[in-house]
This record gives sequence, structure tokens and C-alpha cells, in this order.
Amino acid sequence: MTQNWKGSLKRVDGNCWEISESHGDYMRVPGRIFASEELLDDILSDNAPQQVANVASLPGIVKYSLAMPDIHWGYGFPIGGVAATDPDRGGVISPGGVGYDINCGVRILRTNLTLPEVKTKLPELADSLHKRVPSGVGSKGPITLDSDALNQALNHGSAWAVKEGYGWDEDLEYTEAGGALPGADARKVSAKAQKRGFNQLGTLGSGNHFLEIQVVDAIYDEKAAEAYGLEEGMVCVAIHSGSRGLGHQVCSDYLSVMNRAIRDYEIDLPDRQLACAPLNSREGRDYSAAMACAANYAWANRQCLTHYVRKITSEVFGASPEDLGLGLVYDVAHNIAKWEKHEVDGEEKTLCVHRKGATRSFPPGHPDVPERYREAGQPLLVPGDMGTFSYVLAGLEGAMLKTFGSACHGAGRRMSRSAAKKSISGKELKQRLHSQGIIVRAASNVTIAEEAPEAYKDVNLVVDATEGAGLAARVARMRPLAVVKG
Repeated sequence: MTQNWKGSLKRVDGNCWEISESHGDYMRVPGRIFASEELLDDILSDNAPQQVANVASLPGIVKYSLAMPDIHWGYGFPIGGVAATDPDRGGVISPGGVGYDINCGVRILRTNLTLPEVKTKLPELADSLHKRVPSGVGSKGPITLDSDALNQALNHGSAWAVKEGYGWDEDLEYTEAGGALPGADARKVSAKAQKRGFNQLGTLGSGNHFLEIQVVDAIYDEKAAEAYGLEEGMVCVAIHSGSRGLGHQVCSDYLSVMNRAIRDYEIDLPDRQLACAPLNSREGRDYSAAMACAANYAWANRQCLTHYVRKITSEVFGASPEDLGLGLVYDVAHNIAKWEKHEVDGEEKTLCVHRKGATRSFPPGHPDVPERYREAGQPLLVPGDMGTFSYVLAGLEGAMLKTFGSACHGAGRRMSRSAAKKSISGKELKQRLHSQGIIVRAASNVTIAEEAPEAYKDVNLVVDATEGAGLAARVARMRPLAVVKG
């Protein structure tokens, strides 16, 4: 039941609101929502703050249950939710804190092409990407793996794909975690999940996944943009996809395991969707190993998608990917749980940081930021929707202090897919976007309606709130030219 949350939120500062531990006797820590007042009505409309409060019940959670400005209702955790748990305090790992689409994430490729050079070729490029990159539920890709190759992809992620010829060595340097989580163990992935992964590498998927051709239309930080290799007027390609059916099955498999675990370990939760297990338990270790495999599969998938985007773009423009400058700017994960070092009460601790619909935001000087970017900070890639801007941000020290090095991951839905389909005509929306100079290619008008700009929060407000909270800073803004939807 939705409650009036405005009376339950205490304003900490201009872009931070707190839910007191006294809100529920199950809360171990306060909840904090980073958002501007302009975003609050949308945030409060789907009762997502209740999920922030619920997450605060997790054993071993430290400091706060957190939510980013793009927060909305999800499974267990809100989408946009962040929580860090400490194994020394009985901390747990929860599949609901990662999500079904494990390591759904986004990467951006730069080019040395400008809008005038690309404009006449845009329809051909959009058509080729739509026809040749498989998308949609259950889509099968051009790569078929045997059991050994799949295990290699699960255990080694992007490095496996590059070794097999689906990328460049430098791509690994500009991928979060080098494109592979440690601790992956393919033996912990069920046969059913593995079966779903044999032929889905190099596929886009469905829903909000996309390929988008963009142009950099504004630079806010010249020095950081130069470090990232971005210039005003440059054409880029964004790739948004995840772990496909394999990751979904891993989540389903381990939710069953966790539902038994909360009984066995006598973990009392206000919402069973938060089902979890201690990090140091067999169940916790097994899920962590399987989740890492799914995350690695997602990175291998985006790496293979990168290979095909380079190949197709090369053919359309009659030049090699190298000559077109199709280098990777960065790749960030959205749905993941990672072991990271953070300061808690003046002491450095190794914590399990759950980020669900949130992206890592590490500051200048952090050793996990690629050396080329270290002075600027880690790039954050924040896509909008089909008709609005996307942003490249840079991580700030404020994120380390306030959110375990985390920030927003996108605009965030304000309308469910079913509601969007009922209220928006996909055909009319496609025509409207075309009148704005945006080419859209999708399997159906229904898909277009589900992902309408009206179904999302204003990404400009989300970025304003993120920057206002000191979690990340604007570097560049991208305008969409052509969108290929999953």
C-alpha cells in the first residue's frame, strides 16, 4: 500500500533525503535518497522509498540503504538502489540487490567521424545494425559455443572474447573490472542457465536495450573530455545490453536457493524478495560465483556486440574500424555486486557493494580508474531515452564519502511498460521522433511505445541532482541520431 512519504522524509541537504531508522523496527540503518525536489513526486508515486527502508533490514548492512536520483520500484531492491554489506558483521548477498539482468550495462565507442560526414549514411547504418544484430526476447546470435567455450566465457568474460578475435586488447583496459569479476566458477551455473547461453553472445536483447548513434553536442569539462577522447561534433555509438537469458536464469535459480537460506539461517526480512544468504555461507559463495559468471557473460556479450558494430560500421563507410577511430571510451555495469574497499567509521573495510540500476563512480586518483583517465576520474555513462540526451559524467570524491562510490545509471522509469503501451502510440511516436531528426528501428511499434520518452524521468533533472549531490560531474552531452531498439 502506498503511503504519504513526504511526511516521512527528512531533508539532509538540497539533494538528499533521509528515512529514519525509526520508520520500521526492522531497519538496521537509515535510508537515504539522493534526489532534487523536482524529482520527488515521480519517486514517491510508486512507493519505491518503502523498498529503500526494506533494504535497510539486511544483516550486515553498513551506513545507509541508498537510492540514486533515477530510483523506481524493482524486485526487492528499488532500481537505483545501493547497499554495502560487511562480512565481518554477518553481511549478506541478495540476488534482489543485483537483479535479473545481471550486469546489464552500457559502453560507448568514439569515432573520428563528424555529423556532416555521417548524415547521408545514417539510414543505411541504422538499417544494417537493425538487420544484422539480433535483438528481442530469445534471439540467437551469430556465435555458437560448445561447453568448453561457454565455460571460458563465463570464467574470463571480455578477455575470452578478445582472445577469440572479438575486440582489441585496449578494450579490456577501458572496461570496468577489466571485463571480468574474480571468483567466477562456471560449475555454479546450472545446466538450464548454461543452455540459455550457448547461442546468445552478440545479441542485444529486448526491453530498454539498444544501439544508439549519437553526436557529442556539448562539452562541460574540456580537460576530462580530452582525457576521454571526446570532442564536440564527434559521432559516437552507445551499446546497452546485459547477460541475456543466462543471467535471468542464474537469478531465478538462486532466488530459490536464497528462499531456503533465509529459513535455515533464521534471517527475518520485511520482504521475501530480499531473500539472501551470509556472504561467508556456502549459498552466499555459490551465488557470488554464479553471479560473477553471468556478469562476465554480459561483458563478453557487449564485447562481441562491439565487434559487430565495428564490422558493420566499417562496411557502411568503406574504411577499417581503426581508420574510423572506433575505440572504446568505457564500459560500466549497472546490476552487480562487487567486493570493494571503502571507509567505514574511519576504518578501511572490504565490503560487498550491491548496485542495482546504479553505476560505479570512482573519483580522480582512484587506482581502479584507467591510468589515462585517472586525473579526470572514472567515466560514467548515463543514457537518456530515445528522444533525449545522454551524458558522460566523471566520478567525484563525494560518491566515495556518501554512496560507496556510486551514482545514477540512466533516466529511470516513471511509467510501467504496460502503462506506456496503453497511453502512447508507437507509430505516432516513431513519426514524432523522425520529425525531430531521430531514426528509430525496432521490431515493432509496441517496443517503441514501451520505451517512449514520456515513460522515463527527465534525464537532465537526474543528472542535475547527481551533480548537485556531489556524486559525479558533467563532462559531455550526447544527442541521439539513430536508435536501434531490442
